Amino acid sequence: MNQVRKADPNNKTVAENRKARYSYEVLDTVEAGLVLTGTEVKALREGHANIQESYASMEGGEIWLINSYLPEYLQANRFNHEPRRRRKLLLNKREMARLGQSVDREGMTMVPLKIYFNDRGRAKLLLAVAKGKKLHDKRETEKNRDWAREKSRLMKERG
Repeated sequence: MNQVRKADPNNKTVAENRKARYSYEVLDTVEAGLVLTGTEVKALREGHANIQESYASMEGGEIWLINSYLPEYLQANRFNHEPRRRRKLLLNKREMARLGQSVDREGMTMVPLKIYFNDRGRAKLLLAVAKGKKLHDKRETEKNRDWAREKSRLMKERG
């Protein structure tokens, strides 16, 4: 008896870094919590965020999200947050150690893939350990994507 799960209105994607999967080869992903202020959560609930140029860095035994943009919440006037402030990521020590070891290897980096609200209503960040792609790898990705699109078009025509 398979039940069809309805889309949970709380579990929605706020911001997605679509360029990351093109520019990087994603090797591992981990879900991390975010330390946010009240106005940042309200801005996220409105769906305003940008993580295109952001990255994560390990500093002082903690992992920080750097250069992410959460615009100011307009109704908050003087109690607003700074839009491009560094935000702490919540991970357990074992996950932080594993991420730190993989980043220490050559060519690895921590890239945020998306910010979303889980089914409990908490803001989460999908963080990837990735390796940068070379130009020929990017061309290969484009070629495979174009071929898949053409193949589906041909199959649709043939029925």
